Amino acid sequence: MAVAVPPFETFYETHKTEVFRFLVRRIGRDRAEDAFQETFLRALRAYDRLEHGEHLRAWALTIASRIVVDGARRARPQGEMPELATQDERPAFEELAPLTDDLPPKERAAVVLRYGYDLGYDEIGEALGSTESAARQAASAGVRRLRKEYDR
Repeated sequence: MAVAVPPFETFYETHKTEVFRFLVRRIGRDRAEDAFQETFLRALRAYDRLEHGEHLRAWALTIASRIVVDGARRARPQGEMPELATQDERPAFEELAPLTDDLPPKERAAVVLRYGYDLGYDEIGEALGSTESAARQAASAGVRRLRKEYDR
């Protein structure tokens, strides 16, 4: 049985702190405030089309991540290659964002949570509303897709 979609206010109150922290870590406090507003504006626009209330945390973080990536794309001149970090200047999850954009949402979330946040599969399963085994499979499938894409 599908989980009912909670009222938007409940969704917002449940996820606002984590989404804001995620954005601050990715793009800094100044830019995070605008991205935070855009994240929940996009979520609000799509909220009435949700079919169930499962994986709302992963959905909100995916929206936030895509806003960060969109902002980085707009800021980077076309045709220029991004500079590679020479040291561990950026957190690992920040480096994963542009690489995982084309993955299906569940695989993307599993890969980012596993390799970007270094979460265990049990924690990933909990975040995605699935089992540890399903989280392991989603991360594995995501990594396979990435390897296939980048081996070309």
